Amino acid sequence: MKIQELRNLPVEDLIMRLNQLREGLFKARVRAATKELDNVMIISNTRRDIARILTVLRQKGIKT
Repeated sequence: MKIQELRNLPVEDLIMRLNQLREGLFKARVRAATKELDNVMIISNTRRDIARILTVLRQKGIKT
């Protein structure tokens, strides 16, 4: 996701996408721990996406 795309989304969509990414990160960590995850870059990319969303939410003045 690009930061400009995130800035154009409404707050409700950002929060929904944040929750989806957090759930996906949890599942990816479980899969990595059980050696079922093929591409471990998924974890770091998901963490970056979460950080981008949190940054946009903070810029908009929304506390999570």
